[in-house]
Amino acid sequence: MSSSRPPLRNRWLPREPSRAARARVFLIPYSGCGASMYRQWPAERDGVEFLPVELPGHESRFAEPNFTSYAELGEQMIEGLAPYLDVPFGFFGHCGSALAAYETSVQLVTRNVATPSALFVSSEVAPQDGPAGRFLEMDDHELGAELEKLIRELGGTPSAELIELYLEVLRADVETNKRYVVPEPIRLPCPIIAVGWTGDEEIPYSTMGGWPTCGDTKSVLLEGGHHRFIEAPADLLDLMGAALGATS
Repeated sequence: MSSSRPPLRNRWLPREPSRAARARVFLIPYSGCGASMYRQWPAERDGVEFLPVELPGHESRFAEPNFTSYAELGEQMIEGLAPYLDVPFGFFGHCGSALAAYETSVQLVTRNVATPSALFVSSEVAPQDGPAGRFLEMDDHELGAELEKLIRELGGTPSAELIELYLEVLRADVETNKRYVVPEPIRLPCPIIAVGWTGDEEIPYSTMGGWPTCGDTKSVLLEGGHHRFIEAPADLLDLMGAALGATS
């Protein structure tokens, strides 16, 4: 007699992946944020499925311990995502989460689990050139002000309770970023698409020149500011589709 119990939801993915996808991009939230920051992104475009990833210690997984290193996160993530690496796939990360995306790709390759078809990094210096970014030197009051601004940009209404809640997560993520020092990064066998933004004052495009050390790199400068990626701009999605060979 077969069980009528539904399959357990994958805690890493708020949405069940489609079996019809020709390619997948796993979207890693950046410091202090959860999978909901990608809510403006389409579920699918030209055969490419876009899957926001929920990280331990964030949003729906807030009760779980936060990760303390990108290597630890990568080890855990590849185990959770392993069933969905059956089509061409890549990781996308912006700012700090670009480093998490790189490290997860490294873990996949060095553990002989799978080889990504591409790595997409946005607004972040290469691992050997960091840590970098003004958040790394901010105190909690300054980080709280940045959180308030970000919540408004994402369409939310910040409150003292919300800021206090997310500040703990952001502080932990910032400390993880500070600890990520990689003088000699592993070179990936997959192409890297390094995306900068014309109006980005946080991580200027001119500081992203170190990524070729980490793998064959295509550097691209797109129009917009530091947070334009949140809107799922068509030029960014086109880059992903082309890199994964899934464009129609």
